[in-house]
Amino acid sequence: MFTGIIEDLGIIEKLDKDSGNLHIKVRSAITEELKIDQSVAHNGVCLTVVNIEEQTYTVTAIQETLDKTNLNLVNENDVINIERAMKLGDRLDGHIVQGHVDQTAKCINIINKPGSWTFTFEYDKSLNNITIEKGSITVNGVSLTVVDSKSNCFSVAIIPYTYSHTTFKNLSVGDLVNLEFDVIGKYVKRLNELRH
Repeated sequence: MFTGIIEDLGIIEKLDKDSGNLHIKVRSAITEELKIDQSVAHNGVCLTVVNIEEQTYTVTAIQETLDKTNLNLVNENDVINIERAMKLGDRLDGHIVQGHVDQTAKCINIINKPGSWTFTFEYDKSLNNITIEKGSITVNGVSLTVVDSKSNCFSVAIIPYTYSHTTFKNLSVGDLVNLEFDVIGKYVKRLNELRH
């Protein structure tokens, strides 16, 4: 379980494809604190640490993960958002994040405002995911509050700290991001579907 509060920006050092899997070698300031078998979120995707060497560690994304996330688009030297799993008893500063990406979305607008940025993302509504205004959403692993919600798109407001300490500063219109919709909202929606 994660909180959506990014700990570090990792740099992808090496990508190795192997029978449909992608081994991702990441350089990060938190590497020395990691252990083999730990869960780490990469742009919001929960992956298991399988190897550690000096300041780098390796995780493996299987084909299912590559098909449903933007990890199939990463290149060597790309920067990604990194978060370790939360410890029991820690403060939950963001919201409950599982590290299970529901779908990707395309950035369709970026507005630079005095003191903040507004990013708008469009997603495939046929997958029946929903957002609500003032509800939680995870974008590339970052816990955010929905500002404006429509049936197939939503906007979020980004403060300067989040902008400079995550990959939001690197996002452009047209880029694909990973979305994890609010887990509580998903359960409520599913319960309502089962009642009808």
